[in-house]
Amino acid sequence: MSTTTAPAAPAQPVKSQSLYQIAWIQFKKHPLARAGMAILIVLYIIALLAGFLSPYSLTEYESGSNRISWSPPTTVHWRDDKGRFGPFVYGLKREVDLETFRDKYTEDRSTKYPVKFFVRRESAPYKILGIIPSTVHLFGVEEPAAIHLWGTDNLGRDQFSRILFGAQFSLTIGIIASLMSIVIGMIMGGLAGYFGGWVDSLIMRVVEVLTAVPELFLLITLRALFPLDIDPLLVMYLIIGILALVGWGGIARVVRSQLLSTREQDYVQAAVSLGASDSRIIGRHMLPNTLSYIIVSLSLSIPGYILTESGLSFLGIGIVEPYASWGSLLKLAQDGGFESISGRPWVLIPGVFIFLAVIAWQFVGDGLRDAFDPRRRR
Repeated sequence: MSTTTAPAAPAQPVKSQSLYQIAWIQFKKHPLARAGMAILIVLYIIALLAGFLSPYSLTEYESGSNRISWSPPTTVHWRDDKGRFGPFVYGLKREVDLETFRDKYTEDRSTKYPVKFFVRRESAPYKILGIIPSTVHLFGVEEPAAIHLWGTDNLGRDQFSRILFGAQFSLTIGIIASLMSIVIGMIMGGLAGYFGGWVDSLIMRVVEVLTAVPELFLLITLRALFPLDIDPLLVMYLIIGILALVGWGGIARVVRSQLLSTREQDYVQAAVSLGASDSRIIGRHMLPNTLSYIIVSLSLSIPGYILTESGLSFLGIGIVEPYASWGSLLKLAQDGGFESISGRPWVLIPGVFIFLAVIAWQFVGDGLRDAFDPRRRR
């Protein structure tokens, strides 16, 4: 009696994964990296929709006797005395504290002002995504009441709105300056590593000069070359250019060292023997090998640029009025002295956002570094 066996099933081909697919899988296993990515998504959505989320414009304030300078955060009530649900606020009564001679604000409970959603305010226009004009805001109250979730500054401007608008400058400058410095660093490092000789020596001497000069001193010196009364938007572009100008040296040095070893590889020599141009060899065959380092370097350099811009604006040589960044808003705490910090703690809220943005980018950078490092993979 003979037995027959079924033919063995053909072996299924193993699907290979690229380096970036493996890195993404490893990145998702990093809890702090996931938390940092979630924080960054929230922050950049806030910056993108700042005009819609803000009840007031960046520079809007009341003049004369109606100005409510340094008012505390507005208390939003969710139930009235009869237990009915619905957010509302009270107006403010201003008095003078005879001990500190500062304005003191208390709630005027004679009138309730309901908080309305999707309010149209012609006095606070903005552009959705910087393109589409709009006057619709997420929430607001009718005048003469006002809603200031994080208080007001010395001119009576809404701190909540200014922090959201400030996110556009602080977060954007970090990304753009990092991208510009990385592009310059890759180009200069690629030229130095590929050509060598006097090109390598010249570029590396420039890098050494940039490294030898203290970065903050160089930034202040370069910024001082321009007049203080120029257009504030031009100031932002100047800051981005200056940050990129002084930050590409370290990237160029690492790219150069990687390309010095890559230059001797067989596929590079084959491209040379086939008559490929120098730009094609550098751009298509050599620089792609540095992308893993570039991605990690980008995520780790952005928080440094955010801190640098905040420091410059804090010193008064960065973003200036009427525009705002987190650093310039934090400067209010210094201008008011210790009394401002102790009596008006809401002026420190921009520092909380700076901390969140920097720590989130650090978490993402650590996650990417571990994901691309085979020795740290989980």
